[in-house]
Order: sequence, then structure tokens, then C-alpha cells
Amino acid sequence: MSLFFDLIDYAQKNNCSDLHLSFDSPPVFRKNGELFISDFDYDFKKNVDMILKLLTPEQNEKLKNGFDLDFCYEAENNLRLRINVYKQKNNFCAAVRLLKNKIPDLNELGLPEITKKLLAQPNGLILVTGPTGSGKTTSLAAMINFINQNYAKHILTIEDPIEYIFSHEKSLVHQREISTDVKSFNLALRSALREDPDVILVGEMRDLETIKAVITAAETGHLVLSSLHTMGAMKSINRIIDAYPKESQDQIRTQLSFCLRGIISQVLIKNNFGFRSAAFECLIGTEAILNLIRNNKLHEIKSLMQMGLNDGMNTLEKNIFDLVKQKKINYDDGLKYCNDKSEFEQYFLN
Repeated sequence: MSLFFDLIDYAQKNNCSDLHLSFDSPPVFRKNGELFISDFDYDFKKNVDMILKLLTPEQNEKLKNGFDLDFCYEAENNLRLRINVYKQKNNFCAAVRLLKNKIPDLNELGLPEITKKLLAQPNGLILVTGPTGSGKTTSLAAMINFINQNYAKHILTIEDPIEYIFSHEKSLVHQREISTDVKSFNLALRSALREDPDVILVGEMRDLETIKAVITAAETGHLVLSSLHTMGAMKSINRIIDAYPKESQDQIRTQLSFCLRGIISQVLIKNNFGFRSAAFECLIGTEAILNLIRNNKLHEIKSLMQMGLNDGMNTLEKNIFDLVKQKKINYDDGLKYCNDKSEFEQYFLN
């Protein structure tokens, strides 16, 4: 195990976010979104033994039965790691994410100021969306911690796996892990409605059953936070609606129009200082926005977002333009992440 901890120590000292272990490659690290092969003195033939030593007997059994594993592991110095073990070409590989011990606050992450007002809502649905590795889990953790520090609530989290550990502050926080504490997101959400929560965090809306359960919880007096792997608010709404069969889509539009409080979409873009900057899109569930969702006029949402600065709304393209104007990122890097490149380019002509 000392070799594994040496690799993690190397990753920490070099400010890496991820470590990849493959059967036919030296260790590969990710730093500021980019991969690099280290000059670490390492025999990659030891990968399999090293990975298997991290597993419990139960996890080993699941791996033998053809399941991928996704779990958290506590390394030295209380560092928590999220580890995914999988097979390729009949050999074991692992992706290791280094998690921060300290939960950052909303201001550190640069989340839109309107986020605090959204989190003060007594019920409804708040979504955090973005591609893999865009910081959704960290943003959700910061949001839960904000509620924990400022309101006396019962917070229930349902995660796979648990990444950030919360202590009880003003709120009571219970964290449930899929497979360890409960079999599935859907079962956990069904039970949650009988566990007297005020706030429910669902790590990810992965399938239709979970989406249905999340919407039900948001409709029945709870504030529900969750995530989707989508780029932008409109794509997030479409993803939810398209998950339903066609005959049920009018019903889910109506349900969303009653419970949606806001969608925050985020990406991380290489900046001019050797790190990455977050860009955000923010949709607020105003009556006008919800009316467009109810009446299946999603194509009109973008123009309302562009005009909704006073309501706290912002398009991703406008936020990326602001970052370029502030000289935090360059034009070409920003352009890559825009959903609507023509809108982005238009801001430079005004």
C-alpha cells in the first residue's frame, strides 16, 4: 500500500485532481483539467495487486461478478479519495479523485449571488448541471453547507458514494450512501419522505425512476437539490422531459412549472493564471419562465434569461464574455464552452 500512498502524496504535492492507474501505462495524473504522465519511478505491473488491496472482501466479490466499483477511501492525513475500479481488456484499472477535506463556501466557488436566495426557499427543486469534472459535487456540497450553517433544518443526503462529510451545525445532517446504507436512489427517496427531512440532496438524477421520485419530493414540501450531466439550463429541462414517455411529457412540464426554483449550470475553463475559472449559467423559476415550461415554449427561455439580469439570471455565454473582458480567460478557450457561439460573439460587437 505504501506505493499507492506515494502516488497520492505525489498528486497532492503537485495539485492534481485525479490519478489514473492502467495495466499497460505508468500513472497518469490530471492537473487543471489536463492529463500528464509523471516521471514517477513505478512498475505498472503492480497495478492489479495495488488496486485489489484497496477493496473489502464484499467489493472484491462484486468485482468478480462483473460490477464496476465506485467508493470512497480514507487515505493518510484524513484525505478522502473517490475511487472507481473497472475492467478494460480483461485487466483492472482505477480512476482516483482526490477530494478536498474542507468544504469551500459559495463565495470561494464564485457561485451566483442569487444562489443564497434559492437556498432560502422552503421547497422546490434546485439543479446543478454541467459536464463530468465541472465541480457539480463541490457546488452542491457548498450549498448544503450554507444551509447547514444558516438554517435549523433536517438535511438528508443520498449519495453514491459520499464524498464530503458534513458535521451538524445549525442543521441536523444525515448522509446515506447507496449500497452501504440503502440499495438505490429510488428506495432512499421513498424512505426519505417518512424521515421528516426539510432538505434532500440527491447526488445525481440517473434514471427515470429517480427523476420521478425527486420531482415528487420537491412537490410535497421539501427543498430538493440534485445534479444532471447536461450543459445549460434549457438542455437540463429537455433532459428531464425527454426521460418520460411522450404520453407523460405534458404532465412533467406541468409538474416542473410548479416545483422548479432554479438551475445553475457550470463549466471549468483554463484561465490565464495556470488554473481554471468557473463560468455559470443561471435560470430562475420566475412566473414567466415557468409559464414557458408549462406551455412547451422552451425555445423562448433563452431570450427571457438574457433580459432577466434583475432576477439573477445569466446565460453561460454572457458569463464567459465577462471572464474574457476581465482578462481571466482568453477568447478561444471561452468559445469552446459556449452552447450558442453566435450569442457569445455578438457581445463583442456591442
